[in-house]
Formats: sequence, C-alpha cells, structure tokens
Amino acid sequence: MSATPALPAFLNGQPKLLFIDGKTVAAQSGKLFDSINPATGERLAQVAEGGSVDVDLAAAAARRAFESGPWSRFKPFDRQQVMLKLADLVEKHYDELALIDTLDMGGPLSRTMLGRRRAIGLLRYYAGLATSVQGDTIPNSAPGDIFSYTLKEAVGVVGAINPWNGPIGLAIWKLCPVLATGCTLVLKPAEQAPLSPLRLAELALEAGVPPGVFNVVTGFGEAGAALAAHPGVDKIAFTGSTEVGQKIVRAAAGNLKRMSMELGGKSANIVFTDADLDAAVPGAAMAVFQNSGQICSAGTRLYVQRPVYDEFVEKVAAFAKTLRVGDPLDPETQLGPVVSAEQLERVTGYLALGHAQGAKALAGGERLTQGALAKGFFVAPTVFAGVNDDMRIAREEIFGPVLSALPFDDADDAVRRANDNPYGLGAGVWSKNVSTVHRVARGLRSGTVWANCYQVMDPAIPFGGYKMSGFGRESGVEHVQEYLQTKAVILKLD
Repeated sequence: MSATPALPAFLNGQPKLLFIDGKTVAAQSGKLFDSINPATGERLAQVAEGGSVDVDLAAAAARRAFESGPWSRFKPFDRQQVMLKLADLVEKHYDELALIDTLDMGGPLSRTMLGRRRAIGLLRYYAGLATSVQGDTIPNSAPGDIFSYTLKEAVGVVGAINPWNGPIGLAIWKLCPVLATGCTLVLKPAEQAPLSPLRLAELALEAGVPPGVFNVVTGFGEAGAALAAHPGVDKIAFTGSTEVGQKIVRAAAGNLKRMSMELGGKSANIVFTDADLDAAVPGAAMAVFQNSGQICSAGTRLYVQRPVYDEFVEKVAAFAKTLRVGDPLDPETQLGPVVSAEQLERVTGYLALGHAQGAKALAGGERLTQGALAKGFFVAPTVFAGVNDDMRIAREEIFGPVLSALPFDDADDAVRRANDNPYGLGAGVWSKNVSTVHRVARGLRSGTVWANCYQVMDPAIPFGGYKMSGFGRESGVEHVQEYLQTKAVILKLD
C-alpha cells in the first residue's frame, strides 16, 4: 500500500469561509460548523454557516456582476477563454480536488481521481458551446415587409443547490452552463461536503472569472431555502432528493423562477437470459455499489429473467463479497463509507426493514464495525433476494449500497414492473438481441437507458428524469438552453 497522501494546503486548519464577490468572508452570524471525515468520524474542517443574510449579499453581488460588472461586457470568445483557463487550472490541481472530496465525503481516492477526465471534459465542452449560442431568423407571414428574428439571452442570476455525493463534479456541472451563457451563480453546496466547491471558486477567480460571477454560500437548510425563495434569483438548478425538490418548487413560486430539477431515483436494471452474463455480473453490481450506492441513478432494482435468476443473483452476491471496503485513502479500496452518521442510520434502517419483511441477504446486510472501520460510517455491499415489488426496499430510494433482486418472465413483464415506480431517472438493459434492447428502451419511462453498460456519462449527452425524478436536462446543448431566454424581435421594414 502506498503512503497516505498529505493533507492539501487548502486544509490548513483555518476556518473555511464563504466566497462572495471574489472574497472569502465570514458568515454574518459568525457561526461555524464542522465538516466531518466519514471514514473516521472526526472533524476535517470548520466551515462558515451562511444564512439568509449571506444569501442576500451573494445574490446582490451576482446581480451587480450580471448587470453592470465586467462580466456583462464579456463577449462569447472571452467567456470561452476564461473557461479554457479554468479547465487548465482544474487539470493542474485535480489531485488536490479529488483528495479533498475523498476526505470530505468518503469516496475512495481510486474513484474520485477517475473524475479528472469528466471534470476537465465538462469545462472544455461547455467552453465550445459558449461561442455557439444563437437565435434564428424566422419567415413572417404577417402583411407587409416584416423581418423577424430571435435573440438568446442569459437568464440572469442562478441559484444552484447541490447534494454531497460528488462535490467537485457537481459544482463544475452547475457552473459550466452559467459561464457559457453569461449568467452569474450563487452555489449552495451540501453541508456534508462543502470544501471542494470553495476551492473551485478560488480557481475560477484565478482563471479570470470576475468577482461576483461565482459565489459560494455554505451552510444548512436555511441558506438553501433563502436561495430558493430569493426574489433576486432568476433560476434555480437543484440536484437532490425528491422531497427537498418539492419544497424548493414551492419556495420558488414567489417570482416564478425558471427551474431545473434532477431528483431521486430507483432505477431498474434488466438482465435477459441472452445477455453476456460474465459482463453483466460486475455491471449490475457496480451499477449500485459504485460510490457506496450514493448515486441518484444507481441501478438498485435488479430484474433478472427467471431461467437465469438464481445463478445470476448468486454470482452478483459473490462479486459483492469480493469488493474491498475500507479506508478511502487506500488506493486498493473500492467502497468507502457513506457520507454521514445520519446517512448511515438511514441505510441501516432499510437493511433492518428488508430483513423484517422477509428479504434474504445473500451478501452484506449489516454495518461494518471491525477494526479500523469501527469509527467510520461503513456499510457492507448488500444483495437482497426474495424481494417483491411492494417491499419498501424495492420501491424507495435508499442511497446506499443495497441491491434488490427480482425475477421477471418476459420483456413486457420487465417493462411494466420497471415503470411501476414513481421515479424515472435511469435504467439498464442487458441483452445481445438488438431488437430487445430497442424495444425495452423505448418502453421504459426513464430519462436515460443504458444498454450493456451502466452509468456511462458524457458532457454531450443530456441527463435528467421523468416523473418524480425531476425535469430539465443537464449536459449537452439542451443544458445550455435551460439558462437562456428567447426574445422575439419583429421589425416592420420601410
């Protein structure tokens, strides 16, 4: 095993403050809270606890930058150059950013380091889109000589609220369309993992993003609620649970903000008898166990065609038992802890519920407390068999390393049962039959369908949900459109 990495210079023992108008500032209340390392249960850093007054200050800074600051005069080329410079800085400092995330939310360093390509790719992809925002000329059938065209204009001040399961990647994902379109941003990261977004704000300033364009207010629900309801915020972009998303929709009604919501999931992963089962076993396992199950589109409902159900599920359970759970700083670790004591209680509560309702744990099914894991928030990767569609472990989002395996008869049965759920974020299909793949993909009420793979992401491919999994799309050209207004201009010529 290699030596434990040294703490990043950013974690210098000093409190981490808010980032508003290009400066680090204390919360107006003076309050601090602890950010906890979930692998040890110990304090990693103290962080400013922002509240509604701090949101007011950040929103005012973002408004000034949007309407009258240097950012308002940046041309598309200028925004593109800044984004490319930021991409270079993120690439230069990515080891530091990945280490901060590992310490702050428990993702194994072997996984957080793999986010390098995506983080840099997002910034460079959206930098390309910055110079391609354009309207249309439209023939007009009104009497007379009429010239009509549309303008695409930045929405304005954006409030973004992120969860804790991928701090640096999610912060970049929210920032990219803001910079590409000329909007400004107030970001409220999750209180469980607020550190890497603060470091990203420093890098953005170094890249030439003007003060006030990118602001970060750390804190708890008060700050998020104030941002959602703020009359000076023109759009909310939220990623998180459906329950919190519903509260944000209600709070944002005051000024009818534009909104995009990427919410929860209980994704179905469907394996047919003719699939490449050797590839599907690790694919189905890591569809849920990756990031200790803390991914909204995790394939937590595994539907396996009945003739191969017993054999396949036993192999998935055997694979789960080989996964190395432990210190996320160890490069050989594959699964780290869940993010917090609260999340640990939630996940273990569902484990107890599964046992109580008669499901059989073929692997895992408990918290891990042996040796060095005792003080952390570790859960064994769990495979439940003997599950039916009505069990809560098969219907509700757990957000932990818990897989429910269910048999199905044919494609129609699989699609019907996969759709019989309030969520519709992701889904998977494993089959060598192209007709089966296309027919099932067409029938699934899900924003993304992966075929013979799972969780493959690309900056150019739109991502988002159906039903209670939200609305709007992130990534791709469609993401940029979420941050633009369309203005029609109709000119009568002499």
